[in-house]
Amino acid sequence: MKLLVEEETNERLDKYISQKTDISRSLILKMLKDDFILVNQKKEKPSYRVELNDTIDIKDGYIKEINIEPKKMDLNIVYEDNDLIVIDKPSGLVVHPGAGNYDNTLVNGLMYYTDDLSIGTDENRPGIVHRIDKDTSGLILISKNNKTQELLSDMFAKHTIKREYIALVHGVLESDKAIIDAPIGRDKNDRKKMSVTANNSKKAITHLTVLKRYKKFTLVKLNLETGRTHQIRVHMKYIKHPIYNDPVYSNDNATEFGQFLHSYKMSFVHPITKKELSFTSKLPKEFEDFINSLEEL
Repeated sequence: MKLLVEEETNERLDKYISQKTDISRSLILKMLKDDFILVNQKKEKPSYRVELNDTIDIKDGYIKEINIEPKKMDLNIVYEDNDLIVIDKPSGLVVHPGAGNYDNTLVNGLMYYTDDLSIGTDENRPGIVHRIDKDTSGLILISKNNKTQELLSDMFAKHTIKREYIALVHGVLESDKAIIDAPIGRDKNDRKKMSVTANNSKKAITHLTVLKRYKKFTLVKLNLETGRTHQIRVHMKYIKHPIYNDPVYSNDNATEFGQFLHSYKMSFVHPITKKELSFTSKLPKEFEDFINSLEEL
């Protein structure tokens, strides 16, 4: 692809290309670094200011061909338009292909359902803007083109997409509200787990509100201010109220259903249409049945 700058502009190179193409800013940065984008046959930095009559050459072949098998799947689509999809994911469904699982993920189902998915920077994650754990149920946002993915990713980074979770945790919380501000990084004893730590960690903040108290459990609503891996699960363990049935962060003999954590609500301004959107998801039957069997305080 070749772009000829035909107007006076002082735009950054990476921003100019993203405006003129469907390539995301994050991918443009990688392509510039690897010499897949040249300006007047020369390598330039992303901060280069584009000038009139500049010729920008964008080489083909940087993005690897996606080699994921589409698979027919019953997707619970809450909302869809030309730019994005909101899906209600069941507990037990992995979001994207990875080690040991390349055939039975949400991405496989999405690829069977539609050819319109953003490519992003990872060939194994078409359409994926963010993720929720395999055994976390509820709402997840999918992008159908690279422009939307870039805008949504920026919105997640700036925390303008509001997410609410509902969880059932061990023990009875005394306070009605709490803010958990504790940095999260890799567990030094188990690299597959995360933990609250000061070493190589990132800021993590979770807002908690008690919804209902039971004799041995508490039903809580959780709002994420940041989006770290396993953040809610790690923070609840940290305050000694781990999520019920969590096979990793509690001492439960967990059932196949996994942790009682549900992505309940998502609210945001549509990145293209600017329309305000808000969606909610019912608790899974297993979750609902279990809390209905509990004795309230």
